[in-house]
Amino acid sequence: MATDVSNRSIWLNGQVMNVNDAKINVLSPTAQFGLNVFEGIRCYWSEEDEQLYAFRLEDHYKRLERSARLLQLHCPYTRRQLTDALIEVVRANEYKEDIAVRQTLFADGFGSWTTRLEVGMFIAPIPKKHTSAEYNKTGLRCCVASWQRISDNSLSPRIKCGANYINSRMAQLEALRNGYDTTIFLGDRGKVAEGPGSCLFLVRDGVLITPSLTDSVLESITRDTVLCMAEALGIPAVERSVDRTELYLCEEAFLCGSAMGITPVTAIDGYETPGENPITCRLAAMYERIVRGQEKAFAHWLSPIW
Repeated sequence: MATDVSNRSIWLNGQVMNVNDAKINVLSPTAQFGLNVFEGIRCYWSEEDEQLYAFRLEDHYKRLERSARLLQLHCPYTRRQLTDALIEVVRANEYKEDIAVRQTLFADGFGSWTTRLEVGMFIAPIPKKHTSAEYNKTGLRCCVASWQRISDNSLSPRIKCGANYINSRMAQLEALRNGYDTTIFLGDRGKVAEGPGSCLFLVRDGVLITPSLTDSVLESITRDTVLCMAEALGIPAVERSVDRTELYLCEEAFLCGSAMGITPVTAIDGYETPGENPITCRLAAMYERIVRGQEKAFAHWLSPIW
């Protein structure tokens, strides 16, 4: 890393600059209304290859484009330009370690919440160890949120936009106030949805289960990765609606996402999980090998930075 995080470089509207010099209009729709779409992209350092790999970059950009389409924000960049800009700013920081990258399209200028065309972009990489505390834990004690997860008919969780995360904020702060690490949402039909910024898996009778995409969850790239790994490992997996009480009966549970990877859940509303987590451990170990280039069958998911 060339500089400390408070003086790192970010990319803003075509220029790499010091983070302290990056400015956005305080009256812009992104500042006033959270009108933006973004991706949290992980890059992993491989000591063996002496290479930094961006994980599933193409899939992140497909989802960014879908989010922009649903929110009716114009994306002025091609996928090649999105990729080149990310590589440029990561190299500018001389990162050769695990990092997280926030790549955001935002509504700029003096428009209102109906703005469509005046769209800027910033890309902000940061070392993994400096991200949120819950993303660095080895096990999570969870509660079920009293706050309901947003639904497709309110503000769809399928859109990865800044405004959606206020829903997660309310539930996460509630969990922290009550002594938990994080929380699990229920959707508008009372079915289990996901965590704040993470998807949920549980194991019952040896079967890996995750809520359906129509149960108020993000179309998560890590969720899809887990399902692909399960198939490769011969672990039976199913996508279906999940009842709240199933959380208390499960043999294993974990939350997953680009920011936290795969993190075991140790208790939900005081109901302890057995703790051995054989399926979770197998999946987490394979995930670690994949992101560092040690599983050649999944090499197509990796984009080298250097």
